[in-house]
Amino acid sequence: MSTSPSTPSPSPARGTPVLAAHALSKSYGPTEALRGASVELAAGEILALTGASGSGKSTLLHCMAGIVAPDAGAVTYAGRHLGSLSESRRTLLRRTDFGVVFQFGQLIPELVVRDNVALPLLLAGVRRAAAEQRAEEWLERFGVRGQATSRPGELSGGQAQRAAMARALVTEPKVIFADEPTGALDSLAGEQVLTALVHVARESGTAVLVVTHDAQVAAYADREVQLRDGAVAPDPVVAAARGAGGDEH
Repeated sequence: MSTSPSTPSPSPARGTPVLAAHALSKSYGPTEALRGASVELAAGEILALTGASGSGKSTLLHCMAGIVAPDAGAVTYAGRHLGSLSESRRTLLRRTDFGVVFQFGQLIPELVVRDNVALPLLLAGVRRAAAEQRAEEWLERFGVRGQATSRPGELSGGQAQRAAMARALVTEPKVIFADEPTGALDSLAGEQVLTALVHVARESGTAVLVVTHDAQVAAYADREVQLRDGAVAPDPVVAAARGAGGDEH
């Protein structure tokens, strides 16, 4: 019996491939954003997608999160092809198994921080009291519980981004997608945000796919995949090893 996207999928063992992009292509008019890009994410892994501006890294993340449909290729999650799901089912999947953090957090300005974090739980049918309690627990884990009753406009950039991460993780997803999560922060605030994200992800066994052009951000990852002109660039270590092997003959 298949698992419904409206309920979380069983947690795969750490290191097991959980999400994969297979030869993705995507164009916006005459511009090729992706050209046959393939990448795999394992359960519990922190993977950095790096590359210059316009290399296709954000497009790849959006395709893997089911936000954007590729023109060709496929994305599989826990054995399911995302392209075979309706938009409503992909939305449900993002509420249960996926969490997304954007560069500017995108907290709802009219809601206090606690309600922002509780919102995914409320949409999933969790009772308000329980949702608010869990929201405050996640705010505590990210060090911003003291701002629970503040509005987003009253927070610093780093506090707002940590609250956005608490919201992304409150449903205990299997995968977090972070698109330039420190791009709008100064170096100190960015370091605090990344330290908190990595600590919580390691603690909960959540896989993280982070897009960045910052080498310091990529250094927090277990592995780095570089995009160049919409395609995955060859791994320099593997290329060097192959070259050395060829020199032996």
